Amino acid sequence: MAGKKAVSIMSGGMDSTLAAYLMKHEGYDIVGIHFSYGQRTQQKELASFHAICDHLHVDERYVLPLDFFKEIGASALTDSAIAVPTEGVKAGIPTTYVPFRNGIFLSIAAAIAEKEAAEVLSIGVVEEDSSGYPDCTKALIESMTQSINLGTKETTKLHIAMPLVRLKKKRLSLKHFNCMYRFT
Repeated sequence: MAGKKAVSIMSGGMDSTLAAYLMKHEGYDIVGIHFSYGQRTQQKELASFHAICDHLHVDERYVLPLDFFKEIGASALTDSAIAVPTEGVKAGIPTTYVPFRNGIFLSIAAAIAEKEAAEVLSIGVVEEDSSGYPDCTKALIESMTQSINLGTKETTKLHIAMPLVRLKKKRLSLKHFNCMYRFT
């Protein structure tokens, strides 16, 4: 009998990596998803994604191109005409916000989770430190959970895990990473 599965959206960065390790620590077999959307750090993120998947012994991996984000632009991460800020966070939504990125990621990941018969979909959003990104909030993720479960097969009952949503990055200490060292 196959184990329980968690589909983990993994950028290759600290937050999504920790969320994936927490799912592994909870006993889930991980299905990794990485989105390449024309972001400035795309190559490094992809290499990190594969290294993390190797470390977690993730066999099922999806690397999905979402080139339309580059066409939409409107973000310093995908549009070279917009400068990446070099100073502290300013009020309002920053230029690094990619319009509805996490909502789109969750929708695509839900299709994969349904196909894979996964119980959980994990995402490493951190609400308070999200620099005002509206798609990193607990309220959005909870509403996406409801919408996804309404829009999938009746037998699909997905929970979207957001284990870091209420943490602050400065509070993500070594104790939060203890589970990572159990997989070496």
